[in-house]
Amino acid sequence: MAVFRALAHFISLLFHPLFFVMYMLLMYYVINPYLFTNNDPKANGLLFISIMSLTVVFPLICIGLMSTLGLISGIQMESNKDRVGPMIAASIFYVWLFVNVRNNPNVPDIFTAFLLGTTVALFMAFFVNIFSKISLHAIAAGGLVAAMLLLKFGYDYYSFLLNISGVGTYIISTDVLIIGAIIIAGIIGSARLVLKAHTSDQIFGGYLVGVSAQLIAYMVLNQ
Repeated sequence: MAVFRALAHFISLLFHPLFFVMYMLLMYYVINPYLFTNNDPKANGLLFISIMSLTVVFPLICIGLMSTLGLISGIQMESNKDRVGPMIAASIFYVWLFVNVRNNPNVPDIFTAFLLGTTVALFMAFFVNIFSKISLHAIAAGGLVAAMLLLKFGYDYYSFLLNISGVGTYIISTDVLIIGAIIIAGIIGSARLVLKAHTSDQIFGGYLVGVSAQLIAYMVLNQ
């Protein structure tokens, strides 16, 4: 049992909700580097660092400060009350980032849509958190599944080339990404249940919020 709990903790850390924007950014870059119209590696590097700072580093700093100052009981944010401050802080950073990349020609629309979906999901989670606890991990996982489905059915990516240096180039079907996202979402939900961090209703509610937020963002930006 201890092994399963340790694995569940590792999965929860690896797929922490704050990491998903960066994961998606890197994945879009692997799928099609030409989505990023700036061909300067240094410029793209600075762009990636800026996005990572606003979506991962700064929110984590805020959470650490809140924990140190006693504003929240701990970085695990187990209670609804503990989540309020960190969610507000993260929302501010995400909104600021979206405003700055919305009309940036170097940032692909597909990433901008995912970022908006993540921001919408944060606000939806904040509202739900007033009344009931919901799994932020499941929200992120649901957003991942929706993003993979939209990649194929919304943005017409049916396959992509994966070039592995020294090995070769392979044609990968987008269906592989969809199936992988569903499996990852299941693993994340199972890990949260193993840790008794959430009930099954809170997990499935998180999936629903994550999927809905991405669909809303897609419709808003592609109407």
